[in-house]
Amino acid sequence: MNATEITEALRRTPDSDAPPWLGAAALRRLLPAGVVVDAVAAALRHAGPRAVSGHAALAYDVDAGAFHVKTTALDAPRAVYIAKINANFPGNPGRGLPTIQGVAALFDAEDGRLLALLDSPELTALRTGAATAVAARHLARADSTRCLVVGAGRQALAQVTALAGVLPLARVAVFDLEATRARQLAQRLETELGLAVELPSEIGTAALASDVVVTCTTARAPILFRRQVAPGTFIAAVGADHPSKQEIEPALVAEARTFVDSLEQALACGELRHAVAAGVIAPEAVAGRLDELVTGAALGRLSADEITLFDSTGIALEDAAAALAAFERWLDESRSPTP
Repeated sequence: MNATEITEALRRTPDSDAPPWLGAAALRRLLPAGVVVDAVAAALRHAGPRAVSGHAALAYDVDAGAFHVKTTALDAPRAVYIAKINANFPGNPGRGLPTIQGVAALFDAEDGRLLALLDSPELTALRTGAATAVAARHLARADSTRCLVVGAGRQALAQVTALAGVLPLARVAVFDLEATRARQLAQRLETELGLAVELPSEIGTAALASDVVVTCTTARAPILFRRQVAPGTFIAAVGADHPSKQEIEPALVAEARTFVDSLEQALACGELRHAVAAGVIAPEAVAGRLDELVTGAALGRLSADEITLFDSTGIALEDAAAALAAFERWLDESRSPTP
């Protein structure tokens, strides 16, 4: 679609002077798991090292929480720029509000037009799940059928949904300190994905019985330890996106074949930060980045018994790829004849 066609599509929004608002429900419709996984993988493959060098991130703490800003440009399949602002307030559930709120603005990078505004928490969940799935293609055993997800929030659903698209998952264990939330997620996984779901009473036994372990919590001390992980397990450490957050025992990070999306971010706020501080691993011991896995510049899983770990801190390129895919699919919808 050329610039003129995009402009005409934008004019068909309810307010002709406003870009479309792609809320959570719209993003879930526009970005089924396969679409967003392929979009993220393609962006990483095209950008290569620029996937992590051509972006900017900013964190600003306030008394009750923190704001995170991520920006970058993407030049294929069309030139766009994204700026995403997330507000993370851990005490919000007690106020009846979501922990994470925010907005992402997608711009045309050739003429500066604001193309769309998107619900940032949903965009973040979908692209983070997609990044884990991209990593799993290279780091999980191809016969992985059992998954444990620790944490049953919005991110957990996106993680399992994306993983189910690239692995033959059949059984999922869901653990959360809030039993009601774990049951609600279990029901959705059974209904929407047709998976067999169990609700373990603790993490250790469930982790030992799993091929894939995903941690997506707000923990500030390790919740997954080396003794709980069987040979051949793939771990996606998703929750740590702030220096105060930690989910994985440093010894496990050191022993695993560990990959990052951004080495700079992982050292600043990921699991790698804590492992380096503990003196059990050096930054140069990291096996590679996600973009290097996708391009083949780094080797993924080397043996069936190897423990692999993806330290996911989230990069803006993933946001741009997912946002552009959603916008393009919205454009396709907008120019389709109304039945």
